[in-house]
Amino acid sequence: MNTTNSKAMQVTKFFVDANFYLSVIVLVYGGLTAITENYCIFEFNEDLFGAMHNNLRIALLYLAMTEVVVCLFCFVTNQPKMLIFVGYFLIMMLGSSAFYGEINSVPIDADIFLFFLYTGVSHIVFGLFSGLEKTGAKEYS
Repeated sequence: MNTTNSKAMQVTKFFVDANFYLSVIVLVYGGLTAITENYCIFEFNEDLFGAMHNNLRIALLYLAMTEVVVCLFCFVTNQPKMLIFVGYFLIMMLGSSAFYGEINSVPIDADIFLFFLYTGVSHIVFGLFSGLEKTGAKEYS
């Protein structure tokens, strides 16, 4: 019975890890390409809202650079549970970007909301799973 649970946990861990790494790649790619015209995964109406969308593009670029630094820090210090907070703040960006669009009367691409939701939930699940994994390992040792 324990081996079945162990196999299920190994498969779950694989998918949680793979999903997290994919979300990091999506976040970094989305942030880095936000400043390009041809490769951006988001739709910005530059003709109508030039300066306001440029601010959002730069914020996405900073977010990508911050993601790299935070992930490196979490893995170097062996504290992946810290990524729970990163995920929380990524989800909070849903409200922040909606607020930004409302205040500046700028339409925000709906893909940005899905982007933040996916990356935020992936970070939270990875952080929770890594915390549970370490706690479970201590109980059985």
